[in-house]
Amino acid sequence: MPNPILEARVIITCPGRNFVTLKITTTDGVYGIGDATLNGREFAVAAYLQEHIIPCLIGRDADRIEDTWQYLYRGAYWRRGPVTMSAIAAVDVALWDIKAKRANMPLYQLLGGRCRESVTVYAHANGHEISDLLESVAQHQELGYKAIRVQAAVPGVADAYGVPHGDKPYEPADGTIPREEVWNTPKYLRFMPRLMDAVRSKFGFDLAILHDGHHRMTPIEAASLAKSLEEFQPFWLEDLTPAENQDAFRLIRQHTTAPLAIGEVFNSIFDCQKLISEQLIDYIRTTIVHAGGITHMRRIASFADLYGVKTGSHGATDLSPICMGAALHFDLSIPNFGIQEHMPHTALTDEVFPHAYTFANGLMHPGEAPGHGVDIDETLAAKHPYKRAYLPVCRLEDGTLHNW
Repeated sequence: MPNPILEARVIITCPGRNFVTLKITTTDGVYGIGDATLNGREFAVAAYLQEHIIPCLIGRDADRIEDTWQYLYRGAYWRRGPVTMSAIAAVDVALWDIKAKRANMPLYQLLGGRCRESVTVYAHANGHEISDLLESVAQHQELGYKAIRVQAAVPGVADAYGVPHGDKPYEPADGTIPREEVWNTPKYLRFMPRLMDAVRSKFGFDLAILHDGHHRMTPIEAASLAKSLEEFQPFWLEDLTPAENQDAFRLIRQHTTAPLAIGEVFNSIFDCQKLISEQLIDYIRTTIVHAGGITHMRRIASFADLYGVKTGSHGATDLSPICMGAALHFDLSIPNFGIQEHMPHTALTDEVFPHAYTFANGLMHPGEAPGHGVDIDETLAAKHPYKRAYLPVCRLEDGTLHNW
């Protein structure tokens, strides 16, 4: 029997940072929610949903998830892009949530059941000095993490990615207009071997260490960095250079065997088609919310599996707990899962988005609640209205606008 969509609403809340949520309710009273957050462009996705997608959803059969995905992707004619794909993802995740709730199953069961017992996650460690970083790594080890991303301030560089200003936790989206940061790549390239050597000297080689270059290098600079860090056996080097030019990773591959990861800003399988099929990367980092939902992420993962590429989905706090919950079900169900990024949300965010997923000893599990296991407290969400916030922009020391 068809299960028509009765209502769909967009909910915007800011329990410390902005989140956009889509709530879909069917005629039988079951509802599902999906994350539609696009950091710094939240209202663009909200408007796309409210003005263009929701009118097309009312009366459609909620059970026809694949057909609805195709309808929203092909039907718009203007395909792909972060706004469109985030909006489609919100619909897709909400519909999977509804289907799993109606089946009275945790979502991963509908995705084929689990391929592992739990999901390995990595944490973020950072510091204003290498000594601060080492202390942060030790603290995360005490929490049970066996994989940790390492970032530290670069001597002589005003703004290193991943390092907080002051003593507050790292939060880049912190201005009503974009804050301008200053960067120097040569100083960074000289500093990084010293940082990695310090981490390995203190913690040995059993700890998986990751590092994010955040798109700030040219291809040859990225190759130089990867070559210089190879002896420290990083788990991966992430986002070394912008990947609009997918051929750039062929040059990097020629100079290093260090594993490469990229994709948190990708929106579709076409953004990583060459990177995967030519085995230029080792981990694809596309996310549920920005790459078209679970339906499209399954395509990307299946394609990657053909070439020995694993997943390593973005999981920063600019994605809501809804995305984390959906990602964990996805991670549990696919054969070529690699690792999942984990930045814990604030206690207030967790109150607004109560969830079934859990963390223990460096591992996460989505839980056994029907659906994806994440809900939204609309009364509490309404107490935290939207606050304009932008990610920074980056300039070189001579004033040239650079990749943040």
